[in-house]
Amino acid sequence: MTPPSFDASALTAPVDKAAVRAFRASRPDAGGSVGRVLGIVFLVMVIGAFLLVSMPLLATAVISMVGGSDSAAALVPAVLMFGLVALGVVLAVRAFRNVGVRAYRLAMFARANGMSYAGTIPNPNLPGMIFSLGSSREARDAVRGEVPRFVEFANYRYTTGSGKNRTTHRWGYVAIKLDVPLPHIVLDALGNNGLFGSSNLPANFDADQRLSLEGDFDRYFALSCPEGYERDALYLFTPDIMARFIDNAAALDVEIVDDWLFLYGKRDFSTLDAATWAWLFSVVGALLDKLTQWSRWRDDHLAAATDATPDAATAASGSVAASVPFDPPAGSLRPPPGVAAGGRRLKRKVPWSAIVLLVIVGLMWVFFQSGIIGALLR
Repeated sequence: MTPPSFDASALTAPVDKAAVRAFRASRPDAGGSVGRVLGIVFLVMVIGAFLLVSMPLLATAVISMVGGSDSAAALVPAVLMFGLVALGVVLAVRAFRNVGVRAYRLAMFARANGMSYAGTIPNPNLPGMIFSLGSSREARDAVRGEVPRFVEFANYRYTTGSGKNRTTHRWGYVAIKLDVPLPHIVLDALGNNGLFGSSNLPANFDADQRLSLEGDFDRYFALSCPEGYERDALYLFTPDIMARFIDNAAALDVEIVDDWLFLYGKRDFSTLDAATWAWLFSVVGALLDKLTQWSRWRDDHLAAATDATPDAATAASGSVAASVPFDPPAGSLRPPPGVAAGGRRLKRKVPWSAIVLLVIVGLMWVFFQSGIIGALLR
């Protein structure tokens, strides 16, 4: 993934303003999200309103001083207000001029490293857990590589709630295209969990799907896989692959779903910080060296469903050992690439505590409305 000569100079080098203007004209999304543009417009409108208020005050104060009035102190608030307005104008002009500079730098960085700048992607069509939540979903400053396989780096935003309870959730993600679909597996990085070890992931999965792996892996990740796919997880996470994740991705949450592998972080990934890019490139490069061997995995649950193997009845009975290893015995039939229905998605954890709380609140409301509580308190 990482070119032999990693070039991050475009992230900090001086830019040609004419080139930025041309780039901005060719890319409607080069100025950032619609929200940022609207923010600049709003700032200009506020500055205009301040001007309408402050200029008459300033004129009145100046006339008062010229007329010999002793109320020179009246000039101070007007001067301060005028100074704030002038500062706002300068900031607004600078922000307008800088629109597109960030995108231009990222585009030049992508080109220098054999990638392309995809910009803003509304509602990205990806199967990861963060991409189906909330509203106003948007990937920003997306950078893509195609060789040796498709990889996308981006910052992701979505919102939940409304009004005063409206919250914007911010993520950085790396999406890596795999050769074949794999079972749904989540590696919850323990190092980035919250208070009392609570996961920072937006989804909780049934504890029965937790799988303990050998060595030190459990010190860094909590692995969840669908029931009946424990042996598949062991085939996929061989000791050498576990070592790569521990050494390079221990600070990131990982999700394998369909034919994608996602790396998640609660920070922007597509930035103008060269150190961040160097780290992400090293992570992806270390994993790409090992992901090719996953292409040989096949799901024997599919063979059981289609009677494609002689021991289909045994596989269909729910045996944990119903997985075809990377190198099946000579003469055995290999299922086609794919994942049976039971392995495509992990089961979500039922939030019993929240349900019980809602039931209690509902019962209390019913009692108050019925007058039972009031009668008991008399």
